[in-house]
Parts: sequence; C-alpha cells; structure tokens
Amino acid sequence: MEKNHRAVSNCITEGVIWKQLLLFFFPIVLGTFFQQLYNTADAIIVGQYVGKEALAAVGGATGVLINLLVGFFVGVSSGASVIIAQHFGAGRRDDVSRAVHTAVAMALVSGLLLTVVGIALSEQILGWMSTPDEVMVYALPYLRIYFLGMIPQMMYNIGAGILRAVGDSRSPMVFLIAATMTNIVLDIMCVMGMRLGVAGAAIATVASQVISAVLVTYTLMRTRRIFKLELKKIAFDPRTLARIVHIGLPAGLQSVMYSLSNLIIQAGVNGFGTDVMAAWTAYGKVDGLYWMMVSAFGVAITTFVGQNFGAHQYERLKKSVRICMGMCAGVTVVLSSVLVIFGRPLLTMFTNDPNVLDTGYNIICLIAPTYITYISIEILSGAMRGAGDSLIPTIMTLTGVCLLRVFWVMGVVPRFHELNVLLISYPLTWVITSVMFIVYYMRGRWLTHCIATQDVNP
Repeated sequence: MEKNHRAVSNCITEGVIWKQLLLFFFPIVLGTFFQQLYNTADAIIVGQYVGKEALAAVGGATGVLINLLVGFFVGVSSGASVIIAQHFGAGRRDDVSRAVHTAVAMALVSGLLLTVVGIALSEQILGWMSTPDEVMVYALPYLRIYFLGMIPQMMYNIGAGILRAVGDSRSPMVFLIAATMTNIVLDIMCVMGMRLGVAGAAIATVASQVISAVLVTYTLMRTRRIFKLELKKIAFDPRTLARIVHIGLPAGLQSVMYSLSNLIIQAGVNGFGTDVMAAWTAYGKVDGLYWMMVSAFGVAITTFVGQNFGAHQYERLKKSVRICMGMCAGVTVVLSSVLVIFGRPLLTMFTNDPNVLDTGYNIICLIAPTYITYISIEILSGAMRGAGDSLIPTIMTLTGVCLLRVFWVMGVVPRFHELNVLLISYPLTWVITSVMFIVYYMRGRWLTHCIATQDVNP
C-alpha cells in the first residue's frame, strides 16, 4: 500500500524535471504573490489614506524588526520541511508523522515566544533604529497589534512547509489567496471606513493570519495521508527535534544576520529623513515582485533536492539544480527589465509625493539590474539545505553578505553620507557571496558528506 502511494502521488522523484519544477513552482510563486499583495495592501491603503509617515512606519520601520524576530523561528522550522521531504521521498511513514507533530509543537511554542518578546521589545528596538518621532507614533501601535498574531502566523508557516515538503504547493496558495482577500476587505473597512489608521491595518493582518492558520490546520487534520496531523500526538520527539534544529538553526541564524544587516541599513536610511524612508518602503514593495519569484525557486529546489536525496536519486538531484538555476536566471533578466521600465508607475501606487517618487525610482535603477548576481546564493543554498547541509552555506552567507554589508555601512557610508553609497552594498555583497557558493558547490564535497550522514542516520 505504501509503495503504491508513493508511485501515484510523488512526482518530484520521477518525470521530466523542468515540467515538475514548473508545476511545483507556479503555485508557490502565485501564493507568494498573494502574500506580497497581503503586505502591499497595508502599504497602499495606509500610504494613500493616512500619510507618508504611516507608510514609513508600516513598511520600513516595522518590516525589518518583524523579519528579525519572525525570520529566526521560520528559519529554524525550515529544518522540519527538509526532514519531512527526505522521509517522504524515502517512504518512511513513522518518521514523517514524528516530524510533522514535532514541527507543529515548535510552531505553537515559537509563536507564543514571539508574541511576548515582540510586544515587550518593540519600542526599544525602534529607538535603536533611530526611528523619527513622527514615524514612531504610527510604528509602535502597529507592531504591538501585529505581534498578537504570531501563533497563527507560525502555524501557517509550519503547515505550509509540511504540505510543500510532500509535494503539495497548491493548498498553501489557496490559503494565502483566502487570507489576502480577507486582509484587503478588512483594510478597506478598518482604515478607510472606520478610520482606525495603522491599528486598523494591523487588525486586518492579524485576522487574515488566523484565517490561513485555520485552513492549513484543518487540511492537515483531515488528510488520510502519512502526514496527517492528530492533536493528541503534538509533542516534541527529541531525536527528530535534534535533526530539525541541526538543519534549521543555521538557517535561522542566517535569517537573523540578514535582518540585523538590514536593520543597520534601515537605520542608515532613517538618517536621510522621512521622504527617503517612505521611498525605501515603497521600493521594498515593488522589489518584492522579484524576491517572491526567486524565493519560490528556492523553496522548489529545496523540496526537489530533499525528496530526491531521500530516494537516493543523486544524479536527478544535481540535474534539477542546473535546470532550476537556468530558469531562475531567465526570470531574473525579465523582471529586472520590467522593474526598470515600469518602476516609476508602480511606485505611484503607494504615494504621489514627487520627492519620494524620484528617490524610489533611483533606488530601483541602482539595484534591480544587479539581481542576477544573487541567484546562485538562493538556488545553491536551497539545494544544499535540501540535502541536509546548512552550516557551511550559512557561514558563507554570514561572511559574504551580512558581515561585509555591516562593515560597508558602518565603515564606508559615514565617510560619504550618500544614499547610493549605502545601497551599493547589496550588489557588492551578492557578487562576493555568489562566487563562494559556486566554488563550494562545484567541488561536490557537500553532497558526499550528506550521503555519508544519511547512511548513519536513515
């Protein structure tokens, strides 16, 4: 029965690779698009109906802090997706079940911790970021309400990761669409109708997170497949937890270091005033069109490598990496061109302030053409993580991206105090880190080590 289940439902380990990648990729990117729309709706409505100070608060001032705290736990929990993908690819029913219930326990505990820490430290961290007083008055209430939704947010992230690990990228997409529609309707009601300002935007976001969490939990509980969620089994399995942390902790630390480096950049941006902060926030929403695409490729290749690694199909694993890299490069060239050509009209969705528009379009023209230098980091790190190698990729990212970026912002930027000098840190660090990833991947020792580890811990 188990063998038949795998043969019928698991297409990731068989078939034409590029077709299977696309079938898996499109629901992810469409879901990510709605997730981006989910966040963008807040920025558009708040920017147009409350003001540029509120726009700067909802996006720039709060976004980095949210990514810092939430990103760590999401990164750690990504280890569960890798473990589940490997067990599912190998057809190990009991191991899949243990990993699912351990992952859900992690979501509940981490969500509670994030709620407490986020509410307690929001004001202090916003102060460290040199957030202007006129922005702080909007940012603080938004954050405190937002952090009330951490448990449902973590439940959705874990649940979506479980479904994608077993090859189902469609269901998370559907759940995000439902949550996005809820968020937009409530944004209009709370911000435009009831005039609740940024508090209304935060309430709408939390409510939509609850919707997505309920949907994904219901799906996991109703399925009859080997990843079925049973409430009475939710608990930490020590051995499974250790493996999840072993793979996920480096990813969590990498996310924290990314966020810390971006926190430092955000503090630098804040030093240029409210107009630049608003421009950076608006750019971040437009820029998200690209990052949702490249991150979807990263999720796709992690799942593909994880399942094929579990099934001992190593040549198919390596071929899928090459194909995914080529697909990602093609999409990157197209989207970079679109953003440069249509960047200014896109920015007008968020604000009509001429100074903000000029600054935002300058940022697009500087950064968007250099996206191609990043793809090796996303695809190769995703592939290595899928096979269980997360430590070395994390060290390379921390060194090449995070530490070098911090050095640039703290050592070089103060000498010039120009926005373009600050922003050039992005392509500079991408190029250096990509070279390290390509060299490490081509040497092949990472895969040999992962195979040896797999034989020890089946």
